[in-house]
Amino acid sequence: MSTWSRHIARFAGLMGVAVAMMASAAAEGPVKIGMVMPLTGALATAGKQVVAGARLYMSQHGDMVAGRKIVLFVKDDASASDVGRRLILEAITSDKVDVIAGGLTADLLASASLISEAQKPTVIMLSSTSAVIEKSPYFVRTSCTLAQSSGIMADWAIKNDIKKVVTIVTDFSPGHEAEATFKARFIAGGGEVAEGIRVPLQNPDFAPFLQRAHDASPHAIFVFIPSVQAGVFAKQFVERGLDKAGIKLMGPGDLTDDEMLPNRGDAMLGAVTAHFYSAAHPSTLNTVFASAYQKQNGARANFMAVSGYDGMHVIYEALKKTNGLSDAAALMAAMKGMSWESPRGPMSIDRQTGDVIHNIYIRKVEKMDGELHNVEFATFEAVKDFAPAIR
Repeated sequence: MSTWSRHIARFAGLMGVAVAMMASAAAEGPVKIGMVMPLTGALATAGKQVVAGARLYMSQHGDMVAGRKIVLFVKDDASASDVGRRLILEAITSDKVDVIAGGLTADLLASASLISEAQKPTVIMLSSTSAVIEKSPYFVRTSCTLAQSSGIMADWAIKNDIKKVVTIVTDFSPGHEAEATFKARFIAGGGEVAEGIRVPLQNPDFAPFLQRAHDASPHAIFVFIPSVQAGVFAKQFVERGLDKAGIKLMGPGDLTDDEMLPNRGDAMLGAVTAHFYSAAHPSTLNTVFASAYQKQNGARANFMAVSGYDGMHVIYEALKKTNGLSDAAALMAAMKGMSWESPRGPMSIDRQTGDVIHNIYIRKVEKMDGELHNVEFATFEAVKDFAPAIR
């Protein structure tokens, strides 16, 4: 070998060592997760629950995975999409996060192109709007879609001889989706939607809308509203005499949010909902989760909390599969197709779409040990999103 060839070989060897050292240094650095959630504003309760669930997972499983320290950045979007987009941009450009923990639908829709361009794996832990998952190849979801619960609610209603329904939903994207999914499947099953009513998001007075529903003489009212408003809705439902008229109250599980249910009073008794999680879900894993959440947060675990908990599980397990490598392609490959046993029951991430697949349970509000609970009495297994079939 010539002297020149030896120099080249030596230089190549040194470069290889340098690259290996750089890769090793990168592997030893922290994995940064940027969580943008509503912690103030109209949707603050949901954001706080997701964050609490994520932090519980970290407290139980530590902050080291595959030799990498996990650092969680939590930012408040104040329930405003323009703020959320700015904070996600900051997380990408300033904080140099490896993974984004996504919150509101509006934030994710506004930021999808940024996330795709930056190639940042994003675990959706709050948004339940079906179409969001399609906006970036870097999205996976551990929350739910409203279509899953709304579609199953329609199927159950038809099977249980509920033939005439009025829908009442909040006039924003999730409400529209819940309404559209329920209506399509209910009518396809032979049911009649007597009237579709939309109510404002901010400070609604449900009384006039409930009176319209009463006058239509339905067998049931299908309701989707933010869980923080459900207490007022149930109270006015009873005050307007809909319960005495034999009209059933049903909808997705937001209506009977576990955290808020103990303070709702007996007006909620008998409400039937379809959802993916109940704090009363009968499994050892859920008993441990719900007890730990109650102890850490002084509140009952709910569907938002378990979404944050499972979101962190996906990130941790993906890092284990990649041996700590936080490369976007490797993480996405590890996340998609993942399946595990959650406090909610068996669940998985769809390998093709990145969307959540889980059981949907039919629950009825009953008293257990003097407190209101969502008691599961029927199970629809491994439910995928319905929305692509109805859009």
